[in-house]
Amino acid sequence: MHDDDEWVPVSHGNCHRVEGPFYHGTKADLSLGDLLMAGFTSNYDVRVVMNHIYFTAVAKGAGLAAEMARGRGRPRVYVVTPTGAFEDDPNVTNKKFPGNPTRSYRSAAPLRIVGELERWEPYDAEFIRELKRRVEAGMGEIIN
Repeated sequence: MHDDDEWVPVSHGNCHRVEGPFYHGTKADLSLGDLLMAGFTSNYDVRVVMNHIYFTAVAKGAGLAAEMARGRGRPRVYVVTPTGAFEDDPNVTNKKFPGNPTRSYRSAAPLRIVGELERWEPYDAEFIRELKRRVEAGMGEIIN
């Protein structure tokens, strides 16, 4: 699906139509072939154990996720391949804009790391600081 196409919700039944590449942002230092899996604490809230692993088809969005992630490591954006079915990320789909303009998805199945981006278009530093402040203040629920 491309930006100029009419939006169709992505579900487990039609996710095979969604084109990558796909990205996952984190501060974890991982290797090619590693699997990212659900069942671990959220990158944003240690009280939440994730039922899904999240990813996007937008490198800039994965870069933002990497900047926002807890941890001391440097922000990293990995190129990933889903190993199973996935669906639209309900945290962003149809929230501020119709459809899924961030091209964000979630899966209960692992993501395989197939590469790492060295660079991506960053968000403004002040925007990132404000977003971190909002996350730390508990503004916004994580739909898991």
